[in-house]
Amino acid sequence: MNGIDANDEAGVRPILSFEQVCREFPVRQAFLRAPVALHALTGVSFDVKPGEIVGIVGESGSGKSTLGRIALGMMAPTSGTVRYQGQDLAGLRGRALREVRRDMQMIFQDPNSSLNGRMTIEQSLLEPFVLHKLGTGVERRAEIARLLDVVGLPASVLRRYPHELSGGQKQRVVIARALTLKPKVLVADEAVAALDVSVKAQIVNLLLELRRSLDLAILFVSHDLPIVQSMCDRVLVLYLGRVMELASRAGIRDGGLHPYTQALTRSSPVPDPARRLAGEDLLKGEVPSPLNPPPGCVFHTRCPRAMPSCKSTVPPLVHREDRHEVACLLYGESSGVPLAPVAPVRPLTPA
Repeated sequence: MNGIDANDEAGVRPILSFEQVCREFPVRQAFLRAPVALHALTGVSFDVKPGEIVGIVGESGSGKSTLGRIALGMMAPTSGTVRYQGQDLAGLRGRALREVRRDMQMIFQDPNSSLNGRMTIEQSLLEPFVLHKLGTGVERRAEIARLLDVVGLPASVLRRYPHELSGGQKQRVVIARALTLKPKVLVADEAVAALDVSVKAQIVNLLLELRRSLDLAILFVSHDLPIVQSMCDRVLVLYLGRVMELASRAGIRDGGLHPYTQALTRSSPVPDPARRLAGEDLLKGEVPSPLNPPPGCVFHTRCPRAMPSCKSTVPPLVHREDRHEVACLLYGESSGVPLAPVAPVRPLTPA
């Protein structure tokens, strides 16, 4: 599970770029009151290079799935820009948008909602070829047979319906369907969460092999930090829609720099009773509401190392070393980097 060193070379053009991406959802809290903004993502910026696997981690509600949908153009950002091979996704229409969508596919978290219960597995796998008018009938079925073998499913599943398969089998069908068009970017939203341990290892190895053979870039959304640390070239840590840390696999493996990253690492279970931590060492409390995020650093309400300035100052992403960024005043105050002002929570104008 080694990363691609070529991705670290200067001059490699990103295949996918996020520039100050924000996403807000209007939420009406009471009748005749103006809707307020639910802050799903705030100022997210990073690049993904060809053949690179970027892991996205964070607790539920941190904006991981929203970021994945925005990456594929399934959802427009409230502000900011998403570029695919230098093209602004918001400006693509017609044939250009169709071609981009062929190059970018997603593995959804819930296979039950990803598959049409009225279609056989064969019909579901044939659908991408039909929509994009690719191949003959013989070529399509040969490719489907090959993909089923790749994901470890027998040909007998083709005549079955989704309700006749187990959760793990359905997820493998979804993975096979996402690979039918040989995409250049794959967004995997909890792609292995429903799989058995042995099958999970097979799918992880499959994704790594596809990355090598197809030069496939992958956004790997997961709660499983050990898997992210083992297979991803870089890891993006989100909390309440903000980037807390962006670092290489080696930079995250030992706990990272940000207190939140360190808390996530300590919270990950380890198969060694001697390494179990006491309860007071684990992260406590709930994630604050994105309708009313805390001022300053959004993590300060749960941070064991919070300072008075954390309550009023939004920490910027500080470059600590090559491709390692962290948003924490523990590093920002000593780096000489100017600090960003606190962004007020504002109501949205009714449509």
